[in-house]
Amino acid sequence: MPDPQISSLLGPADALAREAGELLVRMQGEQLAVARKELRDVVTAADLASEKLVINGLRRLTPDAAILSEEAGFSGSKDAARWIIDPLDGTVNYASGLPWFSVTMAYQVAGRTVLGLTHAPLAGIVARYAEGGVATVNDRPAHVSGTASLADAVVSVVLTSHYTTEEVARTSDVIRRLAGITRGVRIVVSGGLEMSLVAAGRLDAFIGLKADIVSHAAAMPLVRAAGGRVTTLDGREAGDDDLEKIASNGLIHDELLEAIRGA
Repeated sequence: MPDPQISSLLGPADALAREAGELLVRMQGEQLAVARKELRDVVTAADLASEKLVINGLRRLTPDAAILSEEAGFSGSKDAARWIIDPLDGTVNYASGLPWFSVTMAYQVAGRTVLGLTHAPLAGIVARYAEGGVATVNDRPAHVSGTASLADAVVSVVLTSHYTTEEVARTSDVIRRLAGITRGVRIVVSGGLEMSLVAAGRLDAFIGLKADIVSHAAAMPLVRAAGGRVTTLDGREAGDDDLEKIASNGLIHDELLEAIRGA
């Protein structure tokens, strides 16, 4: 069973993530101000509105906790428990009117994620994780796929607008390598959503070679609780600060790493 303190946070935090998701859905139909960030990446008024809603809600819920957020950065004590949030993961998709975006929230104690939430309102995905007993996608127990061969696997790969020329080349090489040996390669670019789909058995693997902490902290433990693996390219268990995050159902993991290792 989850720790009672964590259980007491799950409901209110889940409601807050849902409220932020509903706000994003409403705002997606509006004319949004869009500003450039790193390279060709963007931030919208919806990112900032969702972030404000979530941060204010979390400060009411856990006033002593620190918060690390995609746009606002870090606030609070480095020694405190902390929330890691991405108020709009998949901004380019969102700004284009596409449904592949999410709100992600992770609560960490001593550097370990003990609670994780991913709400993707238009993709129809709600993923919940609480250490010690909760690991669900759409209220069903999270369980990775049974795909045992890379030839039968569908793999998502992040290729996004803030990649440098060298990072684009490396990722393109990964896609090229996988295109001829998998059932399919997909580019979605909403890491929390994609990892949740791995945990739900809908995707067989996810590859991010420049994966930030805010988009992935919530879903990494969910994948593991669902029976999957999350490692770096060299096979070491991935942590929040690792840029390489390769998540899979576990069955194809070694074959996947071997296929892309030289990229």
